[in-house]
Amino acid sequence: MLAALGFATIAIFLYAIMTRRLSVLVALILIPAVAGLLAGAGPGLGKMMLDGIARVAPVGVMIVFAVLYFGLMLDVGLFEPMIRRLVRLVKGDPVRVTLATAALTLAVSLDGDGATTFLITVSAMLPLYQRLGMDRLVLSGTVALAAGVMNIIPWGGPTVRAMASLKVDSASLFNPVVPAMAVGIAWVLLVAYIFGRRERARLGLPAAGGAAAGLRPASLSAAVPADLPADLPAGSPAHAAAEADEGKVALARPWLYWFNAALTAVLIVALLMALLPLPVLFILAFAIALPVNYPRWDQQQKHLVAHADSVVTVSTMIFAAGIFTGVLTGTKMIDAMAAAAVSVVPASLAGYLPAIVAVTSMPLSLVFTPDAYYFGVLPVLGQTAANLGVDPVLVGRGAILGQMTTGFPLSPLTASTFILIGLCGVNLGDHQRFIFPWAFGTTLVMTAVAFATGVLG
Repeated sequence: MLAALGFATIAIFLYAIMTRRLSVLVALILIPAVAGLLAGAGPGLGKMMLDGIARVAPVGVMIVFAVLYFGLMLDVGLFEPMIRRLVRLVKGDPVRVTLATAALTLAVSLDGDGATTFLITVSAMLPLYQRLGMDRLVLSGTVALAAGVMNIIPWGGPTVRAMASLKVDSASLFNPVVPAMAVGIAWVLLVAYIFGRRERARLGLPAAGGAAAGLRPASLSAAVPADLPADLPAGSPAHAAAEADEGKVALARPWLYWFNAALTAVLIVALLMALLPLPVLFILAFAIALPVNYPRWDQQQKHLVAHADSVVTVSTMIFAAGIFTGVLTGTKMIDAMAAAAVSVVPASLAGYLPAIVAVTSMPLSLVFTPDAYYFGVLPVLGQTAANLGVDPVLVGRGAILGQMTTGFPLSPLTASTFILIGLCGVNLGDHQRFIFPWAFGTTLVMTAVAFATGVLG
C-alpha cells in the first residue's frame, strides 16, 4: 500500500508540473501533504515536513546568498570584460557557445559537487546566452548533461554511496566504467554541438557565426559596441564611457573591478577546497562585497530589492523540495518503494540484471533519493544478484551509469536541480521535457559501451 501510494505521489507530481496543472512550488507542498495524510501520518506530518526543511536549509541559505553575490557582480560589471572577450572568441556562433558550456561544466564538475558546479558555470555563461539571445533551456540542459556524466567520478555522491553499500573499492566499481564514461563525455559534446546547430538555425545565423560574418544579434550589438577595441582595459575612462549601463560601477573604478575579481577568485577557490561550509562562504563574500561596491545604505537596499524576486523564487522552491522528500522519507514510502522495486525481478533475467539496473537507473532518479536508492534498493539488488550467481559489483556499475548521475540534474528530489533551474530562470517541467530524452540517451550510450566491453557481465 505504501509503495503504491509513493509511486502514485511521484507520478501525480510529475504529471502536474509537466502539464502545468500546478506550479512546481504548490505541487511540492500540497501533493506530498495529501499523500502523507492518506498514509496515516496524521499529527506527525508537520514534523516530517520540518525535518525535510531542516535537511535542505543549508542549501537554501547558500543559494540565497549565492544569487545575491553573483547578482551583485553582474550588476557592477565584473563579468563584462570576460563576456566581451567570450563573445569575440565564439564569434557570435551558438555552436561554439554550447561546446564551451559543456567543456566548462566538465572541468568544474571535477570537484564532485553539483551545487558548486551549477553556481560557477551558470554564473559565467548565462550573461553570454542572454547577449546572444539563446534559449536558456539550452544552457540548463547542456550543463545538466555534462554535470550528470561527471557525477560518476569516485568522489561524487552516487559512486561513494554505491561503494559503501556494496563494500567495494573504486578500483573494482569505478575503474572498469571509465571507457563508458569517456564515451558518455563524447556524447555530451555531440549533443552540445546539436543544440548549438539548432540555436544557430533558430537565430538565423550563418554557419560561420553572426559576428564572424559581420552580423550580430540585436541584443549583442547593443551590448557590445562595434567600435570598442578588444584590448580596451577594464576600468579605463574610455571603457567606462562605452558602458551603456551606468550601474556597472566597477568598470568606472579600476581598483574596484580588481577587488571584485580577487574576491570572486578567492571565493571560487574556497568553494572548491571547501575551506568553510558553502553557505558561510557565500554569506561572508556577500557581506564584504556589498558595502564595498555600494557604500550608501540606500544603494544597498536598492540592490537587495532588485534581486528579491530571484531570491524568493529559488529559496522557496528548495524548502518546498525539502517538504516533499521529508514526507516521503518520514512516512516510509521511500522504503516501501525500494522493496517493491526489487521484488519484480524474475530469476530468469538474473544474467541481465546489471544491464536492467543500468537502463532503469536514470529514470529512477525521479523516484528515489540517492540515499534511498543506494542504501535501500541497491543492497537488495546486490543480494538478489549474488543469490542468482551474479557478482553484486556488476549491479553497482549499472547503477552509477544513471541513478543520480545523469539523472540528478533533472530530479525534484535533489536541491541542486533547483539551483540549476533557478539560476537559469527556467521552469522545472520545461527543463525535464527538454533534456530528459538526451539524459536518458547518455545512460543508454554508456550502458551499451559497458555491456559491449564486459563491464556489466
